[in-house]
Amino acid sequence: MNNGGIRVAVLRMEGTNCEEESLNSMKNVGANSEYVHIRDLINGKKNIHDYHMLFFPGGFSGGDYVRAGAIFASMIKGPLLREIVKFIEDEKVVLGVCNGFQVLVELGLLPGIGGVMSEKPQAVLAPNISNRFECRWVYVKIEENNCKFIKYKKGDLISLPIAHAEGRFMLPLDMEEEYLQDMIHKKQIVMRYADSSGNYSGYPWNPNGSIYNIAGICNEIGNVFGLMPHPERAFFRYQHPEFTINGGKNYGKNVFEGIMEYLNKKF
Repeated sequence: MNNGGIRVAVLRMEGTNCEEESLNSMKNVGANSEYVHIRDLINGKKNIHDYHMLFFPGGFSGGDYVRAGAIFASMIKGPLLREIVKFIEDEKVVLGVCNGFQVLVELGLLPGIGGVMSEKPQAVLAPNISNRFECRWVYVKIEENNCKFIKYKKGDLISLPIAHAEGRFMLPLDMEEEYLQDMIHKKQIVMRYADSSGNYSGYPWNPNGSIYNIAGICNEIGNVFGLMPHPERAFFRYQHPEFTINGGKNYGKNVFEGIMEYLNKKF
């Protein structure tokens, strides 16, 4: 399929943010991207299966009341549950960045241990260990992973911006080791926070205290990817903090190029 045929829905509701960067990131790699309010999918004005990718952007959906991402997820679970599962089973792409990652976890799509969608969340993105909003650039190291569209190789060290108060990836304490080992075995951990030398270190290199320094994960199939860093805010070289020193790096662009390459081959 040519690039113009790939359709991307950037999902919105009250409180979402980063929609413009998200939309433009996919447009700039050739996708036909459009904003889709979640209510338009619920009431049938839009059809989820008309798209090849669902993009859950960052922000503070529902004001982050209850828990970050919980209200957005609850709106989807009833009317769109079966449709989302089929969308994923069709091996289309679901991407969740920051608040979008939180939504995917609340939905039970990530980590998705034992199935496409769990009945209850199997993880949580809890408040940062610093108990404050963290907004800066961080280093993440790419793991050997099962994600279908990540072009980076194991061991690659890249830098991306973060901006969140609730990004601490945690697993149920009674199942923590079992779930973590399962995710490692199935290569679901895509990227981990590291220091500037690529070592896995604690705060401030791990900005939120996530278990195993987890920054981004995929599902077992490899077509649902959630991460706390913002690749859409690192699409252009001039967005990088070292732009005036050495020209900067546009590490985020690679993520979206990988998605388009996968979708063009698949559909």
